[in-house]
Amino acid sequence: MKQTIFDLSRPGVSGAGLQDPDFGELDPSRWFDAELLRTELIGLPEVSEIELVRHYTALGHRAYGVDDGSYPLGSCTMKYNPKRHEPLANLSGFAHAHPRQPASTLPGLWELLFHLAEYFAELSGMDHFTLQPAAGAHGELTGLMIIRAWFESRGMKRDVVLVQDSAHGTNPASASMAGYRCKMIRTTPEGLTDLGTLEAALDDSVAAVMLTNPSTLGLFEKNIRKIAERVHENGSLLICDGANMNSLMGIVRPGDMGFDVLQLNTHKTFSTPHLSGGPGSGPCGVKAFLEPFLPIPVIRRDARGYFPDEDRPQSIGRMKSFYGHVRVLIRAYCYILTSGSRGLRTVSENAVLNANYVQARLSPYLPPVFGGTCMHECLLSTAKLPVSAFDFAKRLIDYGVHPPTLVGAGCVYFPGHLRDAMLIEPTETETRESLDRMIEKFLRVAQEATEDPELIRTAPHTREVGKILPSGSHRSQRAHEQKRPALEPPGADVP
Repeated sequence: MKQTIFDLSRPGVSGAGLQDPDFGELDPSRWFDAELLRTELIGLPEVSEIELVRHYTALGHRAYGVDDGSYPLGSCTMKYNPKRHEPLANLSGFAHAHPRQPASTLPGLWELLFHLAEYFAELSGMDHFTLQPAAGAHGELTGLMIIRAWFESRGMKRDVVLVQDSAHGTNPASASMAGYRCKMIRTTPEGLTDLGTLEAALDDSVAAVMLTNPSTLGLFEKNIRKIAERVHENGSLLICDGANMNSLMGIVRPGDMGFDVLQLNTHKTFSTPHLSGGPGSGPCGVKAFLEPFLPIPVIRRDARGYFPDEDRPQSIGRMKSFYGHVRVLIRAYCYILTSGSRGLRTVSENAVLNANYVQARLSPYLPPVFGGTCMHECLLSTAKLPVSAFDFAKRLIDYGVHPPTLVGAGCVYFPGHLRDAMLIEPTETETRESLDRMIEKFLRVAQEATEDPELIRTAPHTREVGKILPSGSHRSQRAHEQKRPALEPPGADVP
């Protein structure tokens, strides 16, 4: 956009009157202390109503979302979410509920939340859930705080959490916030957890091992049962980053794999558009022995009906005001009921099928980093091309395809040897025809890269977005690396 809203501003122009003639001139000092009243102008743009509407309409046209085209960045960002859930979540009884209204008027909401927690438990193989966490990372933090409280209740001090080098960036951040030191577990050349490194790192300081399964490399951790057995033998707990649950539903359950704790990203797996930080929800599930430590309140049911139980002396306390992001949870409830058990399994099967279809079609030009079958996302390499993955992704913008996940993008941070990799997550809702259209654009860019690499390096060319300079990108990546909590090999503690 050439002009900002401030460029349009002209003194004295207004799109709305702030005075009501029925009340005349109001004196705010009647209600507020004089020293609290603002006396200077605050610099708002002065534009007419139509100028304001056109300005934000133009901004909306520049935005790109899943309603505009394929969005291979990842389902946590822009998976398609059924529109029919919106009016359900906006039913007046929910939309107009106020957390401070009389408790006697809220049992219907508590009943919904109670059953939603039961559905999550059944799907994941956990015994109990809290719905309070506001997002996936908040759910990670909640789970780690529960683990800490459990060890403390046993008079044990364990202050180390082991994480994979391919973990979501939120994993070490959550562990640090929960007061743990982090140590790194390497992945093998096949992209799986290095069992030797894990064995060497396990000692009586390790409270938990934090794994993402399927991993951020798009791979299922086939040794998970062996890992769980070894972790438990060490007296440690196993916590799952459940962000990729959308590839497991109805097929396998993390609780059956041996995980003691996991969080779900409802805004990824169970409906609710999520971009630029919200709104989200990260319910946290635990095995029965950790239930006393769940945050308050826990929604329970007895002969009187449903109620929020806050009389829980071993609880870690409150993690979110009132009952969490309720409307996000309502959408998840609707998603589960409208999909049904068979539908949820189909969601996961289609997510895996679509990712493998994309991988198979693109592999001659963008070979898979690890080969074999992937899960809901595939990791492809631009190493055979004379351009970087970064430049490749920029050229995709010209063709109306949102760039896939690259090294250091978002909450994903791949090890250094994966700098030529692109993580493509097509989601389960893309049809074969829409996948073919997206794949054709990838193939076109690959062809251009071999014929005219400079065309790719200088992209984007046709979009209104500003040029994305490689030097800026490199600086951003370096800044990202500096901000990321350092992960050191076992034996080197990280404060």
